Amino acid sequence: MVSVSGLKKSFGDYEAVKQISFTIGKGEVVALLGPNGAGKTTTMRMLTGFYEPSAGTAIIGGHDVQKSRKEVQSLIGYLPESASSYPDMLVAEFLAFIAESRNLSEAAATHGIEKAVKVTDLGRYLYSPILHLSKGYKQRVGLAAALLHDPQVLILDEPTSGLDPNQIQEIRQLIRELSKEKTIILSTHILKEVEDTCERAIIIADGRIVLDEKLDKILRRKEGHETWEFALKGKQASQLEKLRNLVAAGESVQVISESDVETRFSAQTGQGFNEKLFNLCVAEKWLLRELFLQKQSIEEVFARLTTKTN
Repeated sequence: MVSVSGLKKSFGDYEAVKQISFTIGKGEVVALLGPNGAGKTTTMRMLTGFYEPSAGTAIIGGHDVQKSRKEVQSLIGYLPESASSYPDMLVAEFLAFIAESRNLSEAAATHGIEKAVKVTDLGRYLYSPILHLSKGYKQRVGLAAALLHDPQVLILDEPTSGLDPNQIQEIRQLIRELSKEKTIILSTHILKEVEDTCERAIIIADGRIVLDEKLDKILRRKEGHETWEFALKGKQASQLEKLRNLVAAGESVQVISESDVETRFSAQTGQGFNEKLFNLCVAEKWLLRELFLQKQSIEEVFARLTTKTN
């Protein structure tokens, strides 16, 4: 659905995006993460056709953003960080204006507005001036405007910025609902939001991609390893060498604690350790009391990767 290759953007001598490449399949929900100035918003603006890249290509739905901008913009819905609107307009007037600016037919505009209003739960505010809405509902108006032409791809730049906790939960739930039908690219500084709404993260630092991985793999791997904790019944510290034979060079197994009841171990390993451990327990007739995979937070990953780059 989205294919980016060698994308660069310079402003004079400053390289905001140095060279990035990624693909996003239909129906994926992907977080675009990075510290301030990393190049996230610049990348999003190139995807929408707002900025022309200095080099490289961006293809959305089979169309080159530079060569077929109108076709691309008919496929995408874009919610910038500060969604612009006309505050004196009624919500219904503003959405009708957006539909007209997209040259939608009367029937398509009516259907699109009705569906967008239903999805964003704006029905009771249709005839309210945008000026009088809470910030959360102003965000919903911006999202409805991005949705009314039924785009295949949604590009959301800081969709919960400045909202209170209740409003944040409402927008997150809305994104989860939209993800059932849309491909979504989401930029945010709230890393918990990524765990709640996304299945994959692309982390950008200093204009370059430093990580592109499925979220479940990110959360269970530390510096390229998986970290397991497990417990064997009884005093089993003497079996440490047999356990260490399960792992490769550069990996480790160590004792955490030992008692008459159980011995707890920690193992930092590559993939497949759990299966090797099960087989060894069967062969040695050990009783495996507990085994679980430790998870790191997206905050830990983000800090490690972006601090290394800066």
